[in-house]
Amino acid sequence: MKRLLALFLSLAMLSLAACSEDSTPKAPQKAQSRGTGATLTVMTHDSFNMSEAVLDGFQQQTGITVKFLKSGSTGAALNQAILAKGNPLADVFVGVDTTFLSRAIDADIFIPFESAGLRNIPKTLRQDKKFRLTPISFGDVCLNYDKKWFLDKGLTPPASLEDLILPQYKDLLVVENPATSSPGLSFLLATVAHFGEDGYIGYWKALAENGVKITDSWKKAYWGEFSAASDGTRPIVVSYASSPAAEVHFAEEKPHDAPTAAVLTPGSGFRQVEFAGILDGTKHLAEAQQFIDFLLSKSFQEDIPLQMWVYPASTEAILPDEFSKYAQPLREPANLDPQKIAQKREKWIEMWTATVLR
Repeated sequence: MKRLLALFLSLAMLSLAACSEDSTPKAPQKAQSRGTGATLTVMTHDSFNMSEAVLDGFQQQTGITVKFLKSGSTGAALNQAILAKGNPLADVFVGVDTTFLSRAIDADIFIPFESAGLRNIPKTLRQDKKFRLTPISFGDVCLNYDKKWFLDKGLTPPASLEDLILPQYKDLLVVENPATSSPGLSFLLATVAHFGEDGYIGYWKALAENGVKITDSWKKAYWGEFSAASDGTRPIVVSYASSPAAEVHFAEEKPHDAPTAAVLTPGSGFRQVEFAGILDGTKHLAEAQQFIDFLLSKSFQEDIPLQMWVYPASTEAILPDEFSKYAQPLREPANLDPQKIAQKREKWIEMWTATVLR
């Protein structure tokens, strides 16, 4: 069971992992006449997924054939899209997240389009006021812990970021490298937001002195070191607020409760909003607009949780039972301005590397 869940979540949740405005912005496009018979190329990261039935429904309804161009991690895929500016490799890009938002906007590779489906999207998720990028989902990166391990040891699980530097949690935490992992970067951003630019490095120095272990990917952390999902010895891991629901969903024998839990205290995690946009230079504008509309439709939005283990952006979507019973989003995620992330992301990573790895 653990290996099956590892394979699925590695594809679905890795990723899972900001903005200067142009002086002469393009006006948001109005929906074009419906096109049929075209092949629409959608560029995305390797973790993007949707059920065949939902995709087939869109293709049959519109007559559009959808071809996916999976292009590595979010950062790698976006780099390719930027390098192809003016002669895009695809018509639509799906997968820009909060940590790369400003970079994507500054590159000026997207056409504004205001989908009617935005009426069901909370304003807090609409981070591009010029409609170049449309929010489609969000995932909360936060601490997860092994409930049985803490119960057996008679130790109270951590309730905050500050707890992790206490002596009783020495050698218990595993996190991902922010230079190579999307959730690792999101967790670093949570610490910057929580402790401030003057305090986050001191916090990480304390974590290092308290035995934090670093891996280069979510898969290696969760399925290689986390005690609840492997033979690892670390009962605390950086993962997603939805991970407990995934543990229940993929269990061979359904437990009465999730074997893991997420730490959801204010400021202890970071919200990754994922966006989609129409690439400038597309030859299939009408079809691309239909696809953006589809991404905000009830059918696709309700497909998101059990396909990618993140939350749908639309308030219209009904969550599956696993999410309703065993997962909760962060009520007060750590907050950083996307523009600031773009300006200082590399500096923060360099300082983290010098503090933790050297």
